[in-house]
Amino acid sequence: MNLDLDALDRKILAELTENARIPIAELARRVGLSKTPVAQRIRHLEEIGLITGYRAILSPLKLGLTHVTYVEVNMTDTREHALQQFNAAIRAIPEIEECYMIAGGCDYLMKVRSRDMADFRRILAEKISVLPHVSNTSSHVSMEAVVEQNFRLG
Repeated sequence: MNLDLDALDRKILAELTENARIPIAELARRVGLSKTPVAQRIRHLEEIGLITGYRAILSPLKLGLTHVTYVEVNMTDTREHALQQFNAAIRAIPEIEECYMIAGGCDYLMKVRSRDMADFRRILAEKISVLPHVSNTSSHVSMEAVVEQNFRLG
């Protein structure tokens, strides 16, 4: 889908990605337009589905969730019904920050946040390993976040 974003749309999106709570008047000043055209552009970007919502981004570190582990999951069954069951179950586990079905050496890759190794072991044993159709898992503990950010236009 080619969206044909112009320079002003890109400026608006860049500002909103940094601070979605910026007042329209301030946003308009920063991009060099008046409030009405900025509001119209934002509404258009929402209508075409480029802006999908606004949310508060919580600090996992302030919440004590300093331990990050990437978990590879292999499935016993990869037929559509089994994948749908797994997908529905995975969405109910709040400690799983991200989960992707992938092509490669495993079926799924997930990012799990926990307080520490003991907390992760509990999550793995009580929540992940018992998910439908899980054959085995392999865990990779993160030592440091080098780049960790939300998507933004380059």
